[in-house]
Amino acid sequence: MTPEYAKTARNTLLLSSAPQTIVDFLLARATVSEVARGATIFSQDDPADGIYIVLEGWVKLYRISAAGAEAVVGVFTKGHSFGEAVALRGGVYPVFAETVTDATLLRIDAKSFLAYLESSPGIAISMLTATYAHLHSLIAQIEQLKAQTGPQRVAEFLLELTQTAVGPCSVNLPYDKVLIAGCLGMKPESLSRAFAKLKEQGVTMHQTSAEIADVDVLRGFARRDRAVAWQTG
Repeated sequence: MTPEYAKTARNTLLLSSAPQTIVDFLLARATVSEVARGATIFSQDDPADGIYIVLEGWVKLYRISAAGAEAVVGVFTKGHSFGEAVALRGGVYPVFAETVTDATLLRIDAKSFLAYLESSPGIAISMLTATYAHLHSLIAQIEQLKAQTGPQRVAEFLLELTQTAVGPCSVNLPYDKVLIAGCLGMKPESLSRAFAKLKEQGVTMHQTSAEIADVDVLRGFARRDRAVAWQTG
């Protein structure tokens, strides 16, 4: 556990509100592992015995439908936790977790974490805060699907990756376009059409990056009324 990894873990929603002594105890007993791209962290219906924090890289959570199709539930990167909500119930994981890049993960034993819930309101609040954040993310995904066109959803995705408030910028795509499509509730061919339509908004796509001519213009497009956005791109 490097000081940088410990800092990342302490700043997560899961641990930031917890008492320092408890965080120290949990981190001292947590395990850190380097995981190669494409590795399965846990499978759907496995016992939910661990809570994870991403220290480096990207992880996706997904389900397999009865028809065999993959449905992406969420994608997590540095400073995000996952698995805590189901660990609270002591049940099984409802999804698969897989690394989409080489990643470094911190694993906290679920039983150790849950042992503090009854005695520490701070750790309980942390758990609720992290669970609420996941719920809020799912609600936002549903809102995007209902209120935004495909190109608008792609625009929002690119804006979340920007470090620039105004003017031109370049963003690196953190993972492949098939996964981007899945995260946005789109098919790969629909994603390609959305990228093409965003050229009118000053977006030039490359294999692993995007050039944005004006962040403010793209932001305005993403926030337009759905009907207007359909008419203009």
